[in-house]
Amino acid sequence: MTDGILGKAATMEIPIHGNGEARQLPEDDGLEQDLQQVMVSGPNLNETSIVSGGYGGSGDGLIPTGSGRHPSHSTTPAVPGDEVARGIAGEKFDIVKKWGINTYKCTKQLLSERFGRGSRTVDLELELQIELLRETKRKYESVLQLGRALTAHLYSLLQTQHALGDAFADLSQKSPELQEEFGYNAETQKLLCKNGETLLGAVNFFVSSINTLVTKTMEDTLMTVKQYEAARLEYDAYRTDLEELSLGPRDAGTRGRLESAQATFQAHRDKYEKLRGDVAIKLKFLEENKIKVMHKQLLLFHNAVSAYFAGNQKQLEQTLQQFNIKLRPPGAEKPSWLEEQ
Repeated sequence: MTDGILGKAATMEIPIHGNGEARQLPEDDGLEQDLQQVMVSGPNLNETSIVSGGYGGSGDGLIPTGSGRHPSHSTTPAVPGDEVARGIAGEKFDIVKKWGINTYKCTKQLLSERFGRGSRTVDLELELQIELLRETKRKYESVLQLGRALTAHLYSLLQTQHALGDAFADLSQKSPELQEEFGYNAETQKLLCKNGETLLGAVNFFVSSINTLVTKTMEDTLMTVKQYEAARLEYDAYRTDLEELSLGPRDAGTRGRLESAQATFQAHRDKYEKLRGDVAIKLKFLEENKIKVMHKQLLLFHNAVSAYFAGNQKQLEQTLQQFNIKLRPPGAEKPSWLEEQ
């Protein structure tokens, strides 16, 4: 019977030994973070207020016991509002109770896994994909940081070139003997500024796209991963609970508890299986989307940088047209590329 109850499609239980061979995790910080994750989702209580007569209320409607009982004619009749309040309080108490039991079981399971006294369900292929996603996200965040630094440096360079071009132009007017030399240097700086603005537009577009990929697309998938990991912990906690009950004595009381544990376990198993499927689908679509986005962005970045440093103004402008990037017109009252980051 137990084998049928605890069958797992495409998963396996891996014992976590005390020597850490199955999976090496940070000792103190990792455990503290996992415990915080177990505790983070508190009971879902609504904002309905509880009037007197609920838990902690005045006690009206309770039947006194003992020799000090009051005559029945002095008993305050039950008020419908009090009954409703008691019902609301009871529901909230049940929610808190269930949350407390769930938190206890999950914390017990987590500690059992960490200290080598329990087992955890592992989908090896999915776990590998999740770890790869987290590593990819860290590397893309590094590229994003470097891209923003490049944007800042380009912006600073453009400001310097613009100021230098103005200085050359001014000296060209005030130095007749060097008018020609100052003049063509002023034109060169003006051209460099124009090309720099075009390159800055391309780099800004690149950074914006990477930012969307990292902070929205990848983060959305990782949020589902966190839900899946929490569901996995619950699943294993209730699986362990069911296994312990199955090994115990079989009397009338235990049989009822076993049936209840079986139903609870099945609910958590269904939740786990659903989220595992959701994660697999999101990882698949994320990979496809990442390849599509990065193919376009890397081509843009390469062509724009190559054209800029080759001094090919025409190719640089064609690159922006190819990717439908529009530059702000000169003198327009809009934030600079740097300020839009």
